[in-house]
Amino acid sequence: MRTLCMKYIFLVYFTLKTLALTGLTSLLDSGEDFEMLDEEEFDDEPPPLEDAGGGDGIDPDQSKRKETDGPSDSDPQQPADEWLDVLGNGLLKKKVLHAGAGRDSWPQKGQNVKIHLKTCLMDGTPVEELPELWFTLGDGDVIQALDLTVQLMEMGETALIHTDGKYAYGARGNLDPEIPSMAELSLEVKLLEATDAPDLELMPPPQKITLATSKRERGNVHYQRGDYAFAVNSYGIALQITESSSKVDISPEEENQLMDVKVKCFNNMAASQLKLDHHDAALKSCVSALAHEPENVKALFRMGKVLALQGEYSEAIQTLRKALKLEPSNKTIHAELSKLVKKHSEQRGAEQAMYKKMLGNPSSSSSTHKHQAKSTWGFSWKWLFGATAVAIGGVALSVVIAARN
Repeated sequence: MRTLCMKYIFLVYFTLKTLALTGLTSLLDSGEDFEMLDEEEFDDEPPPLEDAGGGDGIDPDQSKRKETDGPSDSDPQQPADEWLDVLGNGLLKKKVLHAGAGRDSWPQKGQNVKIHLKTCLMDGTPVEELPELWFTLGDGDVIQALDLTVQLMEMGETALIHTDGKYAYGARGNLDPEIPSMAELSLEVKLLEATDAPDLELMPPPQKITLATSKRERGNVHYQRGDYAFAVNSYGIALQITESSSKVDISPEEENQLMDVKVKCFNNMAASQLKLDHHDAALKSCVSALAHEPENVKALFRMGKVLALQGEYSEAIQTLRKALKLEPSNKTIHAELSKLVKKHSEQRGAEQAMYKKMLGNPSSSSSTHKHQAKSTWGFSWKWLFGATAVAIGGVALSVVIAARN
């Protein structure tokens, strides 16, 4: 009982801490490769994702509503016919339909789990059924409702999950399967299997590339939904995969493929961090991308934006000019550069006006100084001439008196 309580408390604490990182979302940090469109309407937004759109297969959803008896003695926190408020806010609830192998069979964060999933709207409308859905527990591969509740399931257990749209598909909803904005969902989940994640050092390079790409694409899905902290998390996991050492042979072509995924992750991580106003972190991501590809236009473009936001206008202009030199016809860079040059010019004008106000009018002060100096020298020469005349007059008078005597 105590072990069960401690595990549940730890899960709730970890979840709330995770969500607090960015309001709705949370976790690590990473990025992907965005395409810069030739659009004049760019403003302050980073270009859209280059290859987002993956993830529908990775992002399973929720399920059918069923009112049944819960587990008996296997889960003392969840008696039969009783809902478990997973987060304590009433927005994510779980009820056991059929008990599993006991609390000792709960899956662990980081394990790969397989579930059978039925998804319905809260009015009972069927949405989707997936007989076998694999995902890594805690990696954000699926909606939050699944990622959080499956950690509280026993092996073989069937559970009913009711979730608010906040922990499902959010304001953007979903296209395939079609789910409306902020739709509440009913999920029927059966936990089929849980296995430890494979050793990355022993993983064949093709599998490593596929795994890193899937995590990166999941980050794209998070980014499109506005869940920027979760996007950063997925990109960070993809980076860990690409940077892991390997004990198996890898070909130059496979190394290049891993490097391509890595640079894309750094790029889109920077874009996500910009959305979160994490400017220092975004700058580091840009620097990391450029360390591998010094002429990566997207990394140069984002670095220019970050430097501008930090007030480093001269460096930002220089960086954007370098990007424009590599892609002279890119209208997005043109627009950003011209906007930045104008802003920098206005700032310099304001600084010069402030300096003049602080120091007064240098020209009038200088002329006054010269006039005073001229007047002083004029007075000095007049005094010297008068004193000399008096002295000469005195000498002449003395000579005359001496001659008479």
